Amino acid sequence: MPKPARLRRLLAGTLGIGVAVTLAACTTGSVTTGERPNRPTSSAQPGFDPETNPDALAVPLDTLPGYQAGTPGTDGWTSIPMTGSPGDVSWRIWDNDNKVVDGYTPDQTVAFGAAQTYTEVPGVLTFRGNHQRTAPAYGTAEVTDRKLEIAWTQDIGEVYGDKSYWPGAGWTGQPLLVNWPEATRKAMGFDAEFADKDLVEVLYPVFEGRIYRLDLATGKQTKAPIEAGCGFKGTGSVDPRGYPLLYAGQGLDDMDNDPDTDDCPFRYRIFDLIKNEEVSGWAGADDPARPRADWGAFDSSALVNAASDTLIEPAENGLVYKAKLNASFDAEAKTVSVDPVLTKLEYETPVSEIHGIESSAVAYRNLMYASDNDGNLICWDATTMRIVWARDVGDDSDASMVLEETADGVFLYHGNTLDKRGKNGGDLTTNLRKINALTGELVWEYDVPTVASYPNNGGVLATPVLGQGEISDLVIFNVSKTSEPALCVFGKCIGDFGGELVALDRITGKLAWSRTLDRYSWSSPVVFQGTDGHSYGVFGDAGGTLHLFDPNTGLDFSTLSLGKNVEASPAIYDNMLVVASYDKKIFGIKIS
Repeated sequence: MPKPARLRRLLAGTLGIGVAVTLAACTTGSVTTGERPNRPTSSAQPGFDPETNPDALAVPLDTLPGYQAGTPGTDGWTSIPMTGSPGDVSWRIWDNDNKVVDGYTPDQTVAFGAAQTYTEVPGVLTFRGNHQRTAPAYGTAEVTDRKLEIAWTQDIGEVYGDKSYWPGAGWTGQPLLVNWPEATRKAMGFDAEFADKDLVEVLYPVFEGRIYRLDLATGKQTKAPIEAGCGFKGTGSVDPRGYPLLYAGQGLDDMDNDPDTDDCPFRYRIFDLIKNEEVSGWAGADDPARPRADWGAFDSSALVNAASDTLIEPAENGLVYKAKLNASFDAEAKTVSVDPVLTKLEYETPVSEIHGIESSAVAYRNLMYASDNDGNLICWDATTMRIVWARDVGDDSDASMVLEETADGVFLYHGNTLDKRGKNGGDLTTNLRKINALTGELVWEYDVPTVASYPNNGGVLATPVLGQGEISDLVIFNVSKTSEPALCVFGKCIGDFGGELVALDRITGKLAWSRTLDRYSWSSPVVFQGTDGHSYGVFGDAGGTLHLFDPNTGLDFSTLSLGKNVEASPAIYDNMLVVASYDKKIFGIKIS
């Protein structure tokens, strides 16, 4: 068994200790309770600024605490000191013609507003719903029995490729749930059954290289699947303006395990949902600007800034892509078009070795953030594409962060994996952190002992969830592989790696509760609100179990088997949850 998690409260220098209590419920494993000194007394949510004009929203970089202008170098490189560690971060910018730009001058500002302004279209249109990655559930659920029930299923396929087996859908694999505006729905040419109803459509790119289109209410196919031919691992994005455009990055470049064929060169893909086909995109592995030559996947879920017609997509080739979309939609003519023009950010730090970003970007106004395979967390300006600050977070970081905007500041919640440190005999912990988003400075850190396991790392692969309402004092992390299988002999194991759900006080970083899991999980937890005023949580695990749990305590209300590994992250619209599993099915699940 792992030793108790330890808290390093850097600002106060105190150690928070929880008391272990095993609680009787349908939950397996033990629950450790801690403190909740900032538990809310009201479920009222703060208001928000409805401003969406990028010029009004943009933060002047030279007003940021500790702003550094940068020192020019050769070949277009500029450098500033790292935050919290020795050395410099250097960057340069490439244009659409694959030339290094000396003095990039953008012709418009790119800045996001409050999280609620990301889209006016009801649903979950990108990974975790918005540019702060805080809305994987839309609406409220009428919860009566606190149970989950399968309402419908859609069979999906499998792929043998890239020296592995890819059944169903996996990480991050969140479906998109879209309540289309009437004009868009009419333009897409659905059969009358769907064209004449208030349709919430499920859009789901999966391993087998298809994008399924389903009616959320019934599970029926609204249109034939889009045949992309190349596999998807990450989560797509629907244009937040309600345009019938789907953006989805390719995650696999081999669909038949034949090393002699190059059947699927990596590509970022844009789909016309009227024609039901790919209409634009760009290459990943063959980009001349890429710092990583051996891999060009796009697992990140893009953000689209509607006001500036701009898409942002970090990539596993080590670049951050900014695309002026030049998108246009004519509902009456039933046509949509897009003609992306690219600007690309390349960067280096003292720990850069592999390169590549798997996490999805988060944004605060014009400031954007992502972490990478080398353990860099970078902040860049979406307008100028220059680095604002960068810090070394100690190890590979695949999970997307969440961003919190408060009266006391703007903060990131981040967790890393156990990759380089496990191989090199380093500190065998996963680090859960709160970071000042404007400066990169560490606010607090909480460490969870983790098992070194290869090729699939332990640690945080799931995006943390910020509580709302009655749990607005908490941030909940899902940490994988915190305990080893019962017995392993010659590489064969009895049992599976365990995991841990950890709920921390957002202000102090101290433990509120933690729960050990019999089966580890990469699935990002979703917290949703019930009409009864209570918060509820859902996550899937490697054993194929979907858990409906109480985020106040970590205890399960009930569970539901989805057959095999639920590695994908769920999305919720009112009382309906959608997720796929390794059992080669998409599940529509009723919350009751």
